Amino acid sequence: MARDVQITIDCADPAALAAFWAEALGYRLQDPPGGFATWDEALDAMGVPPERRNDASAVVDPGGAGPRLFFQRVPERKRVKNRVHLDVRAAPGLQGEERMAALEAEADRLTAHGAARLERFEPSPPLGAGHIIMLDPEGNEFCLD
Repeated sequence: MARDVQITIDCADPAALAAFWAEALGYRLQDPPGGFATWDEALDAMGVPPERRNDASAVVDPGGAGPRLFFQRVPERKRVKNRVHLDVRAAPGLQGEERMAALEAEADRLTAHGAARLERFEPSPPLGAGHIIMLDPEGNEFCLD
């Protein structure tokens, strides 16, 4: 039986990182629980104090196909390279210069939203189609593929 998958990301600012990844993936912030118009309303009802309201956030695929991304605040900062990273499929089906131009356009768009560019890898047939390594606003690596 296949299982649902949630990707959990440790971070310093869950709300900001959730907003970045919603933009990067075309996701949206998860709606508050049923019966509540806003998250503040829900958190008030749950008794969550204001200083704890950015302890977690989540984004979801509006179409329901992709995994939920859950962001949780942790006290320590990222220290080394990720062991797992996301590949953002920004140029599916494209090859060569057309592919790299699409990846560059997406890198520029995400840089405007707080990402940083790390390194570009040129196409190297037959297996390497070319990709760009990026950093999200908290320094987590991801690839534009």
